[in-house]
Amino acid sequence: MATISTLDELTAHYPTPATRVRSKKRPSLDDGTRALVESSPFVLLATAGADGTCDVSPRGGPPGFVKVLDERHLAIPDLNGNHLIDSLRNIVDNGHAGLLVVLPGQDETLRIDGAAWLTTDDDVLDRFVEEVRRPPLAVVIRIHHVFTHCAKAFRRGGVWQPTTWRTYEHSPVLAARHRQLIDDGLTDDPIEQYVATSCDKIEADLAMDRPT
Repeated sequence: MATISTLDELTAHYPTPATRVRSKKRPSLDDGTRALVESSPFVLLATAGADGTCDVSPRGGPPGFVKVLDERHLAIPDLNGNHLIDSLRNIVDNGHAGLLVVLPGQDETLRIDGAAWLTTDDDVLDRFVEEVRRPPLAVVIRIHHVFTHCAKAFRRGGVWQPTTWRTYEHSPVLAARHRQLIDDGLTDDPIEQYVATSCDKIEADLAMDRPT
């Protein structure tokens, strides 16, 4: 397999980015990018461990569940998940994170990267109680770069075209997970029962995240 091992080899394959593209990287939020964060119900949180291994975790909630603390800082509540806490472990080990902010139906996204840490500060956690339950902790990101990402990837993938969607009951992800459990000897439930149980468990977890 041919590999690229130097920056010179890499940049030889691509033209120099236009000034307009390079200028999109900003060190803080402005009114437009702040409004995007405050409207989004879904983000992808990227982290890396001390050894460089990477992880990407989906995070969702009501629009505005990611709180803008100021033009340089965001806070993301840690809500019910699988309890592996991979992203949180990475942030403790390597205090950096990347964020992809998504708006349903919109092909443009917002990329954010910066320093990251975990907080149990009351002033931060109290900000979440109107939309979701008060989380045990939050991920805070100090912004180094904000970048509005163009629409090509989402349009290539037809992400928001309903003709490309599958129903939850026919999810290939659920089918693959069910197959793995059977192979590991952890279940002999038929797929229909597994789907129903998964739906019930998700609804119960979501109910725990609602404001009290």
